[in-house]
Amino acid sequence: MVSASVTIPSDGAALAGDLEIPAGVRAMVLFAHGSGSSRHSPRNRAVATALQLAGFGTLLLDLLTEEEESEDAVTGRHRFDIGLLSRRLAHAVDWLERRADTADLPVGLFGASTGAAAALVAATERPRRVSAVVSRGGRPDLADDALPLVSAPVLLIVGGDDEVVLDLNHRAAERLSAAAHHVHVVPGATHLFPEPGALEQVAELAAGWFREHL
Repeated sequence: MVSASVTIPSDGAALAGDLEIPAGVRAMVLFAHGSGSSRHSPRNRAVATALQLAGFGTLLLDLLTEEEESEDAVTGRHRFDIGLLSRRLAHAVDWLERRADTADLPVGLFGASTGAAAALVAATERPRRVSAVVSRGGRPDLADDALPLVSAPVLLIVGGDDEVVLDLNHRAAERLSAAAHHVHVVPGATHLFPEPGALEQVAELAAGWFREHL
């Protein structure tokens, strides 16, 4: 088993990540966080732990540096820069391919909020490596023209009471051309899935999707 803090280079930036590779790993799942969040997000860490128990390795990654995060908190300059976020996510996929212990493993992407758009765009940039995408309360609409180009299976998980984002997910799903794509609504859940049992449903759904498609 591997449990390590790692640094991933991308366009001159050094991105901090937490890598977990359980014994008997079946595939890797790379997490893309949304605006205002980080690799320390308790929600994504809870999902990552569940995936590790299901036999998946995980890489939780900060797509912005500390300096960029500080700037973004004031200006909002980077949080919707999907081009930047997806490029860095693609570089992280390349980094996994360069590691001896992950080079031959299938890769899935798990995106939350704006990270979902970055995951979808990255999937089009690394179609040979990215085999599945899961979004939690995501903004897939921000992937825009990349949506019809996504070939990997896509699962969009949305809270039933997150009405605006739910509508955006349905609209984005209509533009997806991937043979396998689905919008799953968690009844009664809001944007961050704080309701009892909601996040556990997200983890179970994600594990099932990755198990099927990785």
